[in-house]
Amino acid sequence: MAFTYRSKPVLRDVSFVVSPGEIVSLVGDNGAGKTTLLKVLATLQVPDSGHVRIDGQDALAHPLKYRRQLGYMQESPVLYEDMSVKAYLNYRAMLKGEPDKRIRRRVGEAAEMCQIVDLLPRAIWRLSAGQKKRVALADAMLLRPRVLLLDDFLAGLDNSMREAAGSMLSTVAAFSSVVVTGHEITDLAKWTTRFLVLRDGVISATVPAAGVKPDDLVRRVEAALKGGVQ
Repeated sequence: MAFTYRSKPVLRDVSFVVSPGEIVSLVGDNGAGKTTLLKVLATLQVPDSGHVRIDGQDALAHPLKYRRQLGYMQESPVLYEDMSVKAYLNYRAMLKGEPDKRIRRRVGEAAEMCQIVDLLPRAIWRLSAGQKKRVALADAMLLRPRVLLLDDFLAGLDNSMREAAGSMLSTVAAFSSVVVTGHEITDLAKWTTRFLVLRDGVISATVPAAGVKPDDLVRRVEAALKGGVQ
């Protein structure tokens, strides 16, 4: 898959598969193309060439069916600040086409997984940045998507929230394939199953996590980011 912006190649020959239950961490320097890649996967950008599929469902040929299986959280989530968390999630579930009779259950499940049950009655504008991020994650998870895309997920979270985030994603991986971008390699290494290193719009290295101690995994990823031997 390839993508060009204003005659400049941003993604070139990008190809990878994420299996059910995987948490894949996409890492790279600023400008490497991580956010653009997630936007293409989320159908917010159209690739110049190639295909994006979920279980064989093509994003361009069947966009509504494709999006129904997808959850996406952008780097800086935009929430409706004047709404309560519960009202916002109810509204988002309705927009996503969930039948009325199932909305309450979907919101309850997402709130429990994201540890925001106690926040449901509160107005969004009263929440901290970390709490808003959890609300945005609950939004992305409302329909139990087959694929979950999280852009710069850990940014702005303190250490305790990052630990909680890892626990949440491990739970989510029971029903989703997860792709997360970020710079917090030490944190990502605790729960990712595989790193993909993006350099100049190309996946330059794949670093598996299975059987590798977190400290060794971090060293391998850092070496790959510099273009060295893993």
